[in-house]
Amino acid sequence: MSTKLRPTGSTDMGDQPAVYSLLLAIIYVAFVSLGLPDALVGAGWPVMHQDLGVPVAFAGIVTMIIASGTIVSSLASERVTRRFGVGTVTAVSVALTAVAMVGFSFSGSFWILCVWAVPYGLGAGAVDAALNNYVALHYAARHMNWLHSFWGVGASISPFIMSYALTADLGWWSAYRVVGVIQVVLTFVLVVSVPLWGKVNPVRPAAHDAAFDAEPSGKGSSHVPIARALRIPGVGLVLGAFFAYCALESTSFLWASTFLVTERDVDPATAAAFASLFLLGMTGGRFLAGFFADRVGDRRLIRGGFVAVAVGAVMLVLPLETDVLALAGLVIAGLGAAPVYPAIIHSTPANFGRQNSQAIIGIQMAAAYTGSTLAPPLFGVLATWAGMWLFPLFVGALAVLGLLLSERLNRRVPPRTTVEGLATAQE
Repeated sequence: MSTKLRPTGSTDMGDQPAVYSLLLAIIYVAFVSLGLPDALVGAGWPVMHQDLGVPVAFAGIVTMIIASGTIVSSLASERVTRRFGVGTVTAVSVALTAVAMVGFSFSGSFWILCVWAVPYGLGAGAVDAALNNYVALHYAARHMNWLHSFWGVGASISPFIMSYALTADLGWWSAYRVVGVIQVVLTFVLVVSVPLWGKVNPVRPAAHDAAFDAEPSGKGSSHVPIARALRIPGVGLVLGAFFAYCALESTSFLWASTFLVTERDVDPATAAAFASLFLLGMTGGRFLAGFFADRVGDRRLIRGGFVAVAVGAVMLVLPLETDVLALAGLVIAGLGAAPVYPAIIHSTPANFGRQNSQAIIGIQMAAAYTGSTLAPPLFGVLATWAGMWLFPLFVGALAVLGLLLSERLNRRVPPRTTVEGLATAQE
């Protein structure tokens, strides 16, 4: 006879549903806000570099500064969050991002832009790690997928803000100013909401789970040093899988359109449209995944996602006369990639324990930013040497690597330590 699991603590029908729902709404808005600044540099750089009097390649310097800041703040997020609490860290981090956006809007030279890139990176990394860990601990898997879908909404909106600013002759700086004002408003909302963050109890399996019931990851709890977190069995595997996923994602964002044009002779306008569908596929895929994430479980979402990306890569490389299969392959890869990032994050507390989750998620964020930063230029070097035809092989190899590492992690971490495993054990 099957026994259904019902999470204890605060869930959708938890002890304080009003607080739960209000805070969840604030977190959804925060995820949209997180995505807003991410595409602004890329969208505005064709005009920005001319106004600032620097070569187009200098965009890489700005993005490297931002990435460095995100890596540093991600690694420090565990200690900072335990000391001040996730609500305070989130509010301060968004405030840093708001200050950076306003600073960008007043930057009259490239070096000033680089200065403001520092608080932008520091704020983005800290809030990313803190929010992801909080959602993994306190909300169901469906919300993790929907929240990351809302990040995609924010990332998709910002190019339109920049486009309007340029079309209306308002200047690229006005787009940063608009996003900065939005971030300032969100900062005010987050400051007011700080008392709410401690009133929602973590979601945990009804059956006893020592790994999950251990000391919570929050304000006032003991610090987990990075060195200790790295020694936890399976952490190296999840970091490798996360690195591989973020590497294939960022490589696809940058090089998919070029591959379609140079290797498949696809019309540039069509290639650009389908390359954008990879991001739209991820956004839509995360929204759809939210409807069945709780039933399917994080492990199956990760497994199916990596397999779908690999299948899409194979469809890209098939030497057929028609381009329809290649274009469909890119969309399938985007849909497959959709649930992997949220599922890896959401499974962290169950895999490694609540007391370790903030430290490990912070390291995961650092691995993510490292993969996103290093993989696209690495592929660019390889493509220059061997040819753009390597693109689907590069993406497919990263998908297979991520799949192998995540499956090995599943064997290292007993299924009973996850909600999915507990359900299987009680059936």
